[in-house]
Amino acid sequence: MEAETQTDIVVRPVRDVDAEALGRVHATCWHETYDHLISKAALEAVSPKRLAELWTHWAVQGPEFKMFAALVDGEIVGFAGSGPARDKDAPRFRELYFIYLLDAYHGTGIGQKLFDAVVEPAEGLYLWVADDNPRAHRFYVRNGFTLDGASHTEPFLGETLTEVRFTR
Repeated sequence: MEAETQTDIVVRPVRDVDAEALGRVHATCWHETYDHLISKAALEAVSPKRLAELWTHWAVQGPEFKMFAALVDGEIVGFAGSGPARDKDAPRFRELYFIYLLDAYHGTGIGQKLFDAVVEPAEGLYLWVADDNPRAHRFYVRNGFTLDGASHTEPFLGETLTEVRFTR
């Protein structure tokens, strides 16, 4: 009989010491998520170091911000964040800013654990997601979100990305 492999999954608040690892994972997730929406040249300009610098600031925001990381066997594989709405015409007071998970961990339940860490049960909030991201759309619908008809085109890595808004 073979020994079973136990994978240790931990979802915990982001720490300032996580910035470098989060920058690496963030850059990889952007490559995996947006490779069909943004040119290869734009994605190659994504710097894990620059994203790590952003995480240095995001990790130390106030208590109204929830930033969590998912670790598998001690290594960060994804992250999620929510906080006060950023849009002037926001349909809710809180916004789900992002959930990113390395492709290798899609379908494992880790994305749901990240979501649950940054969103209260039955909490009303909204989010923006790439229009051409059907996997994410299905995830958010399963979690009680619906498209509200709003969309916008945003600058992204020197190009443009069309996003649609979901509310719950």
